Amino acid sequence: MDHANTPAGPTSLANRSYVLFILVVVYTFNFIDRQIIGILAVPIKADLGLTDTQLGLMGGLAFALFYTGLGIPVAMAADRFSRTWIMTGALTIWSAMTAVCGLAQNFWQLFLARLGVGIGEAGGVAPAYSLISDYFPQEQRARALSIYSFGIPIGSALGIVFGGLIASAIDWRVAFFVVGLAGIVVAPIFRLTVKEPPRGQFDPQQNAGEPASLGQIVSMLSSKSSFWLMSLGAASSSMMGYGLFFWLPSFLVRSYGISLLDASLFFGAILLLGGIAGIWLGGWLADRLGQKKKAAYALIPAVAFVITVPFYVVGVLSPTLVITFFVMMVPTAFGLVWLGPVISAMQHLVLPNMRATASAVFLFINNLIGIGLGTVLIGYISDVLEPRFGDDALRYSILVGTGFYLIAAGFFVVASRTLDRDWEDGT
Repeated sequence: MDHANTPAGPTSLANRSYVLFILVVVYTFNFIDRQIIGILAVPIKADLGLTDTQLGLMGGLAFALFYTGLGIPVAMAADRFSRTWIMTGALTIWSAMTAVCGLAQNFWQLFLARLGVGIGEAGGVAPAYSLISDYFPQEQRARALSIYSFGIPIGSALGIVFGGLIASAIDWRVAFFVVGLAGIVVAPIFRLTVKEPPRGQFDPQQNAGEPASLGQIVSMLSSKSSFWLMSLGAASSSMMGYGLFFWLPSFLVRSYGISLLDASLFFGAILLLGGIAGIWLGGWLADRLGQKKKAAYALIPAVAFVITVPFYVVGVLSPTLVITFFVMMVPTAFGLVWLGPVISAMQHLVLPNMRATASAVFLFINNLIGIGLGTVLIGYISDVLEPRFGDDALRYSILVGTGFYLIAAGFFVVASRTLDRDWEDGT
């Protein structure tokens, strides 16, 4: 039984568009608060005397530990109760803990504050996937979920740019205070303007029915090999994706000798332009090709990941920033193509009353491996290579990481073979 206050019923295009817009705003704050530490790593390292491995732990494992662990029980609640209330509480918690990061005086205090950010963000994404699936019909979901995913490059770019501006003009602590308090302001606006839609309203042949038990969800997912293969493929790509989001500003400062502010503007522009283009392309291709052949939802990311590798190699090894800027735009775009196709496919591999929980299982795998391991692994490799390569150690650490995109492509190719069989279309 869904305990939302007032069901929204079938919604107008204007209402659906607003809901998608405010969800993008919330997701933007999700990634601002998640990624701002990447640009602030430079002054934080200098101020608190941290190593690259400690920075990687703080940017990855500290966030991912509770973010992934709490995601599944929170999503099970979202399959039973009001998703809008859960997201409102989540936004408030992660924003408050982001502000607390500005009070940290040492590694462990900042590590614990980042744990708190992860606890809040555990309730921010899986319920949103489920909401969008109940606001948009099947043939529009990949594009709607792609637009929602614009929050990733927008939030990452804003976090990096605003963090760089504030840290350069005032102090890195103030950057945490500002973005944290801004998210708290958005929370009540979201709750008052977004209504809870009936579950499965655009999937009438798949009546949502009563909330599924964890045993039922596990039983269904255990028979879907494509779910697990796509989850592992996304996780492999996220090891490089999240690792780059965190480390590329530091790489630009160390290897090209530019200022923190210039690095934030440089990388912010790459993320914003390349990220939005790639995410939209993936959603458009999935809605266009996926209606004819479900395997397209997996093959589109596979092809995109293969394309990223040579461009990253050229971009990272480039001797000039101008070449790096234009070359890096391409793999940034193709590295995010997977979001629309994969997230949309995940909504169709289970029944409507399982979507939030299934999404949380996917996010658990993707983020525990991607965030938890990717950021710290690149940092650790950089520390190992530093005696030999000095400030260029990050350059070669990033190059090693590109191999994870090829592993990801392999998982998606195999997953494409069973997507048609695993798809839940109500027939």
